[in-house]
Amino acid sequence: MAPGVLVDDVANRDGTQLEETSDHIDKVNVLKDQVKYDSESKFDQEKDKTQFRQYEDACDRVKNFYREQHTKQTVAFNLRARNAFKSRKTEEMTVWEAMEKLNTLIDDSDPDTSLSQIQHLLQSAEAIRKDGKPRWMQLTGLIHDLGKLMYFYGSEGQWDVVGDTFPVGCAFDEHIIYPGSFDKNPDSKDPIYSSKYGIYTPGCGLDNIMLSWGHDEYLYHVVKDQSTLPPESLAMIRYHSFYPWHKEGAYREFMDDHDEKMLEAVRAFNPYDLYSKSDGVPDADELKPYYLELIDEFFPQKKIKW
Repeated sequence: MAPGVLVDDVANRDGTQLEETSDHIDKVNVLKDQVKYDSESKFDQEKDKTQFRQYEDACDRVKNFYREQHTKQTVAFNLRARNAFKSRKTEEMTVWEAMEKLNTLIDDSDPDTSLSQIQHLLQSAEAIRKDGKPRWMQLTGLIHDLGKLMYFYGSEGQWDVVGDTFPVGCAFDEHIIYPGSFDKNPDSKDPIYSSKYGIYTPGCGLDNIMLSWGHDEYLYHVVKDQSTLPPESLAMIRYHSFYPWHKEGAYREFMDDHDEKMLEAVRAFNPYDLYSKSDGVPDADELKPYYLELIDEFFPQKKIKW
C-alpha cells in the first residue's frame, strides 16, 4: 500500500472484478469432505463439500490470478507494503461504517449471488452465533473480510488483496496452490530465499513469519492494536487464507506451541466463512443493534484507524 492514499478516489478500481476473482477463488478453497474441522460446527453438516479444491478444473481467471500473485509476492514487495502501511494516512471509521463503505464499493458484484458485502459478513457471523460460539468469534465472522477495503486504498492490484497466502523469505512449498507458477518470482532463484528455512529458523513461531501481503494481513495489523479480541480471533483473521498450513499441513517446522493452539482455532473458523454463502439472506437492519453492541464490546475506542 502506498502512503497517503486513503481517499475515496476509486475511479480506476472495479469492485465487480475483484469480487468475481474472490468468488472464483472461494470455489476452489472450499474444503473437501474428508477434512474434518471443528466437530461441533452444526450449520454446515448438510452441505456437500466433496466437489471443491479442484485446482485443475479452476477457470482461467483463477489460474491467471495466481500466476500474477506468485510472480509478484516477493520479500522486497512485502517489505515495501508493510513500510507503506505504517506510514499511511489513516481514515477513521467505526467497524459498521467500514462495512457500509465496503458495501457501497462492491455491492451486488458477486456473479453467483445477489448478496451485498454486509449480508455475506452477517451470514458468517450468524452461522457462528447459531452454533453457540463465543461472542468474540461471532465478531470475527462479522469483520473477517473488511481488509478488502485496501483494494481501494492503494493496493497494486487484485493479487495483493485476495487469494491464498503463504510465507515469503523461504522456499515456496509444494502444497501452495499451483506451485509451478513461482518460476518467474525472483525469490525462487535467490540462494537464501529459496532455501528450506530461508531467513527464518525452525520453531521461530508464525508470529515471526512474513506472510504474503493481502486483505488478511492488512486487517490483522489494523485490528491487533485497536481491539480487545483474543489471540484466537487474530489468528482466524490472519491465517484463514493460509491454506498450505491449516489445510495441507505445510510449514509446521516454523510452528511453536502457541501456533498449535491457533491452528485449532483457524480450523474451527473456516467452515463458517466457506460454507455460509448459500444460507438465507440476513436482515441487516434487524441484526444491526445486536452487532453494534458486540462491536463496542471489543472495540472500545469506537473509531478505528484504517
